[in-house]
Amino acid sequence: MARLRALASGVAAALVLVAMPVAAHEHPSGITDLVSPAVVRLEAVSHVEITLLDHVGRLKHVERSYDFPFAAGTGTVISPDGSVVALRRLAVNDDDVAVRAANKIFAEHHDVEIPADDKKHELSNELLDRHLQDCYPPKSDTATCIINVTTEITAFPNVSPASADGYKLKLARAGGKADSPAVLVPLDPVTGSVGMPTAPLADKVPDQQGAPTSVAGFLGRPGPKTTHTVEIAHLGKGGTSGDAGRPFTDPDKKVNEPVKLGGLADRGMIGAPVIGDKDGHVIGLLVGGGDDARMIGVREITKALTEAGVEPRRGAIDTAFEAALTRYHTKYFTEAAPGFQRVLELYPGNVVAAELLKTSLAKRGGPEDQGTREAAAEPAGSTPLWPFLLAAGILFLAAGGGAYLLWRRRDPEEVTTPAQPLAAGPPPDDGAHQTVVVRRSQPFHMAPQQQVMTAPDPAIKYCTSCGMKLGPAHRFCGYCGHPTET
Repeated sequence: MARLRALASGVAAALVLVAMPVAAHEHPSGITDLVSPAVVRLEAVSHVEITLLDHVGRLKHVERSYDFPFAAGTGTVISPDGSVVALRRLAVNDDDVAVRAANKIFAEHHDVEIPADDKKHELSNELLDRHLQDCYPPKSDTATCIINVTTEITAFPNVSPASADGYKLKLARAGGKADSPAVLVPLDPVTGSVGMPTAPLADKVPDQQGAPTSVAGFLGRPGPKTTHTVEIAHLGKGGTSGDAGRPFTDPDKKVNEPVKLGGLADRGMIGAPVIGDKDGHVIGLLVGGGDDARMIGVREITKALTEAGVEPRRGAIDTAFEAALTRYHTKYFTEAAPGFQRVLELYPGNVVAAELLKTSLAKRGGPEDQGTREAAAEPAGSTPLWPFLLAAGILFLAAGGGAYLLWRRRDPEEVTTPAQPLAAGPPPDDGAHQTVVVRRSQPFHMAPQQQVMTAPDPAIKYCTSCGMKLGPAHRFCGYCGHPTET
C-alpha cells in the first residue's frame, strides 16, 4: 500500500505541473483597465424656456430659451443599458435658474442693467420694478413671466471615434448633499444585444491606511486629444462611510495627495471612480475639491442603487474583455489578441481594447510573449503530451495491480510431519540402531541409480529362519529368536 500511495502522489504532482499554465492565468492586481472603458464624461445643463408678458407699453409676448451649464465631471457605467453612478452635484442644479432667466430676459428686452445671476434685484424705475418682481417665481395670478426649467444630462462615452452627441440621462435617485451619490438612467436605454462596457463594484473599502488606489476620469470631453486620465492615490486614516468621505494621504509624505486630487476634481474628475489595487474594482467616488479631495465609499453607492431600484450588472462585453485582459497582463499576447478583437466586434468603439490589441499584436511571438517561450522550450519535433499521459495512466494501473498482489501474497509455511514410529515388532538388540523416517512436505526426487551386483560377503550371517541379518556375536536371531548355527 505504501508503494501505491507513493505512485499516486507522483502522478498527482505531474498533473499539477501540467495544469500550471492554466492556474497562472489569474487576474493581476493594480490595474485600472477593467474600469476605464466604463468611464464617461458627464455634462449637465439647465434648460430654461421663458415667456415675458410685456404690459408696460403695448401688450407683447417675448419668448426666450436659455441653457445654463452648471456641472461637468466624471461618471461610471454600472449596467449595460447605460445607467451611471455619479454625484448629486453633477445632476442637480442648486442655483435658481428661473430667477437668472428672469433677470436675463428683462435686461435684454427693456434694456436695463440687471446682474445675470440667480438673485432677485430691484430697479429704480417703479413701473419696471413692479413688472420685474412679478416676473420672479413663484408663479402668481399677476405673473409677467411664464417659466419652464428642465435639466439635460449628457454622457459622453470613452469611444473612438468620439461621440459628438453622447446619450441623455435623467436623475433616478440622489442624496441630499452635493457630494452624495446619484443614480442616472438613460432616457433611451442603449439598444443592442450587448450594450455598453461596465465597471465592477467592490464589496467594501480597504481598511488599511495607505492602501494604494487609482483614480480614472476625464478632464474634458473625450476626443482624439483628450483621453482618460489615471492618477495614483492612497487611502488615509478615517471612516469608510458617510458623506464626509475618507481622506487621501501619501504614506511616503512626498506628495500632498488631497491637493493633487482636489485640483483634478476641479478640472473635471469630480465623481471619478476610485479603483482598488487588489482586484481593479470600484471602491468609491472622488469628491471634494480645492485642497481637500476625499472619497465616498462603495457602500454609499450600493445604497443609492438599491433605493433607485437599479441593479449593477456586467455584460457580454465585460466577460470577453476580462478574459482577454487576463491573458494580456500575464504576457500571453498571442492568446490576448483574438480576445481583444472579439471585444471590438461587440463594441467597436472600445478605446482601451483597441490600444491593448495594438500592443498585443506588436508583442505577439516576441521575446516577451510567454506562449512563444513555452513553445520554444519544447524540443523540435517533440511528441504531443497525450501519449505521456496515456503511458502514465497505464503505469498507474500496473503499479496498482502489483501493489494489490503484494498485499494479497503470503509466505509459504513449512509443514513438518512428526517422526513416525517404526512398525510394531521386537525391540532391537543392544547393537541395533533405530531408523527415524521424516515425511517431507514435497516429494524429493532422486535420480535413478543402476544396481551393481556384488558377491555376498562370507563374513556376514543371516537367520536361517527369517532372513534377518545377524551380528558376529549373536547366538539367537533378534527378530524371530531362532538359534544361530554354530
